[in-house]
Amino acid sequence: MTRGLLRRSGVGLCLLLLPGSCLTPSAPIFPEGVRGAAVAAPAPVTAKPAVLPAIPVRPATPVRSNAFALPRPPQQGLVMVGQAPLGATLVTLDGQTLPLFEDGSFLIGFDRDAAATATLTSRIAGGVAVTKSLTVARGAWRIEQINAPYRGSASNDADFARRRPSELAQINAARRVSATSGGWRQKFIWPARGRLSGFFGSQRVYQGKPGSYHSGLDVAAVAGTPFVAPADGVVVLAASSPFTLEGNLLIVDHGMGLTSAFLHCARLDVTIGQNVRQGQPLGTVGATGRATGPHLHWGLRWRQAKLDPLLLVQ
Repeated sequence: MTRGLLRRSGVGLCLLLLPGSCLTPSAPIFPEGVRGAAVAAPAPVTAKPAVLPAIPVRPATPVRSNAFALPRPPQQGLVMVGQAPLGATLVTLDGQTLPLFEDGSFLIGFDRDAAATATLTSRIAGGVAVTKSLTVARGAWRIEQINAPYRGSASNDADFARRRPSELAQINAARRVSATSGGWRQKFIWPARGRLSGFFGSQRVYQGKPGSYHSGLDVAAVAGTPFVAPADGVVVLAASSPFTLEGNLLIVDHGMGLTSAFLHCARLDVTIGQNVRQGQPLGTVGATGRATGPHLHWGLRWRQAKLDPLLLVQ
């Protein structure tokens, strides 16, 4: 079966905000650089960091010039901090306005299926326009066979149809929140230790039935293992009961439209509206929802663009 056929067959689930809830394949796969080894993640800490470092893809010292500055070439699934031209009062990406920080920095991300080209435009005082044409590199996505029910913890299609609208309403409401946080400017850390057992963007087939692509990164860990906030943020969703696909779901808003979602948790230790600090424990790893074993699914979004967490912490 071709990748294109799989993608077309999974249109139904592609409509879900958190599609392709993750599973732990029996045969672990490792990306380049970590093949056959566990993820080297920092140990959880509870202390408030004294200094908030920059995101790794952000220049250490912003340099203002008369042109746009991006720290690395654009690619599908990537989020990064760019620098606007000196004197810029407005920045847009393909016509969509991007918030400007006081030092001229802005956040920009490219969806898993982003188009091959994009255009950055800025307006300088006096009406001068500066543009930058971007070429967005394609991602190399896997196909994964998963031995798990297509509808997750729902007992049948009718049960799924009954439960899912309420779950999606909660997710939609959380996605509409625009929290104020400086977490987007930090150097993100791994939320949990463990081997990588599932990768962003992979097309998934559930017991022979094509589904949507995997929207996050899976870190396999023992059930009950604490996971922490990868950066500062505000809790915008903490499920009161397990969702059919995501299980116990937590969403943290890091500001500027950048959010982290943590799926399949055994327990959540924070509540909606709570401010969290980088390294603060948020809950424990589990196997709730559509999962074949205990692991933490870390999903990352910028606005509506689904992103690869691995590109952020590398």
